[in-house]
Amino acid sequence: MYRFLLTPRWLALHVVVLLVIPAFLFLGQWQFGRFEERSASSDRTTANLTAPPVPVRELTSPGGTVAARDRHRAVTVRGTYDTGASLLVRRRTQDRMVGFYVLTPLVVGDGTGVLVNRGWIKAGATADSVPPVPPPPPGEVTVTGRLRPAESEESSGIRDRAGLPAGQVLLIDTAAIGRRLPYRLLGGYVELVEQTPGAASAPAPVPPPDVGGGGGLNLAYSVQWWLFIGVAVGGWALLIRREAADLKAAAATPTGPGPGPGSGSGPASGSGSGPASGSGSGPASGPGSGPASGSGSDGPESGRDAGTGRDPAPGGTGRDSASETSPVP
Repeated sequence: MYRFLLTPRWLALHVVVLLVIPAFLFLGQWQFGRFEERSASSDRTTANLTAPPVPVRELTSPGGTVAARDRHRAVTVRGTYDTGASLLVRRRTQDRMVGFYVLTPLVVGDGTGVLVNRGWIKAGATADSVPPVPPPPPGEVTVTGRLRPAESEESSGIRDRAGLPAGQVLLIDTAAIGRRLPYRLLGGYVELVEQTPGAASAPAPVPPPDVGGGGGLNLAYSVQWWLFIGVAVGGWALLIRREAADLKAAAATPTGPGPGPGSGSGPASGSGSGPASGSGSGPASGPGSGPASGSGSDGPESGRDAGTGRDPAPGGTGRDSASETSPVP
């Protein structure tokens, strides 16, 4: 009954199912790994945002980098803004509008500095026009903000290029910007949250990062891939069962020959007693005694004379049996 499973069509289906199962298993595991990674990152970011601020020099150093565990960590730094070295970072979107980040180095007392993203301003009327930039507060200030790692093309997805207007950059690349300055920069940069004393006018604050659902969507995807394994196996088993049932039903159906077209006793039978029978006694019977019989006496439709069996002469009529036996006068 199940020999059909070895046919080429079914063997191809078996191969497809055997390939689908490990593929779906791998995809589910990959999505679950993304869920764990994003959940850990979300938990770490939430903890860093709510942790009390620490001095920035505890987490980074001149020419150093910001560790992944310290991203978005609240830090403090005290110094004086170097307004002459301010930069505008192009192609930054906020509130569904394109604009610039205002990047200004803050020089600390030991001759080093740290880049501070003071906020966002809307772009000008054209791509090359420079919008008005609110100046930073003069004198020494204390800045509290979120520590961020330096940007690169790989981490930001932004392709850097030369030929930009003076005072504008595409990436917050601490190493590249530091080469233009007479002092060394700490690794990474600080995203301003508040400063003391404050300024009369300031760029729009950069909103905190969206922690999101912690990879909940990836968890849903992983569960879906694993459910697809059950769907594939269940569908495969259902097709086998249906094919076996169809073959069993076909084997149980009788396939003997039916009655021939010229047999039986129906109206068109060759030897029956029906009206069209060839030898019966019905009205159209050939040798019978009915009115249309071919050999009856005085039959109006008789083609031959009953007494002689000869055909009548042309133009004449057939004679009956009595006249054929009487003597000639």
